[in-house]
Amino acid sequence: MRRKPLLVDLFCGAGGFSRGFYDLGFKVVLGVDNDRAAARTYKTNIPTATVLCEDIRDLRCDDIKYLVGNDVDVVIGSPPCEPFTAANKRRMPEPIDRLYRDPTGSLVLNFIELVGCLTPKIYVMENVPGILDGELRELLANEFKSIGYKVYFNILRAEDFGNPSRRVRVFISNIPLNPQKVRSLTTVIDVIKDLPEPSEDPVIPNHEPPPRLSLKKFKRASKLMWGSSLIRYEGANKLIPNLIKLNPYKPAPTVLGSSRFLHPFENRLITVREQARLMSFPDDHVFLGSKDEQYNQVGEAVPYVMSKAIAYEVLKYLV
Repeated sequence: MRRKPLLVDLFCGAGGFSRGFYDLGFKVVLGVDNDRAAARTYKTNIPTATVLCEDIRDLRCDDIKYLVGNDVDVVIGSPPCEPFTAANKRRMPEPIDRLYRDPTGSLVLNFIELVGCLTPKIYVMENVPGILDGELRELLANEFKSIGYKVYFNILRAEDFGNPSRRVRVFISNIPLNPQKVRSLTTVIDVIKDLPEPSEDPVIPNHEPPPRLSLKKFKRASKLMWGSSLIRYEGANKLIPNLIKLNPYKPAPTVLGSSRFLHPFENRLITVREQARLMSFPDDHVFLGSKDEQYNQVGEAVPYVMSKAIAYEVLKYLV
């Protein structure tokens, strides 16, 4: 293209999905998220973008066009996955209800509506594979087709692209996404071994000392084997481990918004920066807000190497 492709990110979070596009030369013109801390983080790291801290249901397409014009090339977004993930014990039993009756799940329909109005050349929507349960796959295909777009369901694993934690996600788009995979897995030790001790005045952002464990949890953590967890909580149909002691020689388990990990060699939680490295974020990607907000922003993001791999694929269709 003669100009930089213009990108809009709906449900932008802390900028994990946008960052890969931004670093490949896309002009990110708009990010939208209703989380104030995440919106601040996004603006700090994607300075070209106008950032709206708004509920997408309150936005009109004409308002967005007023801000970004009529020539948006790419729309990306990660609607909340809670209504669809098996980690949520409160998700609705019937898949169809998760999309059409759950107020949060129906945000996917708002994303589709805005794609139809903005008419980008390419759209990419990220979510958990559970969004394809039951009849949802066919229903989503019909919703995107109703606004004039083809539909591809691209199921990708973040670790295949060099991410040091495991993560399976579906990227729904109007183009096939087949990013080139790396030859070997990246492990926890690969990405945390060069970090200094946490400090109240860290050289590397977000590497302050993490919240302390209680004395009881500290004693239990000292006896944990790599890969074991201190607690388990109830998901939709299984128990979900948390406070997992990381195995340094394997990729980490999936990082979630609720995830907190124990350092493999020290009886402490990992820092926000260590968690960000598990999601392949560059060290200059700074997270703002409270400690819990920072951890959550990391866990709810698209891993950086994954976003960059997808951005490469999108770029092929724009040149």
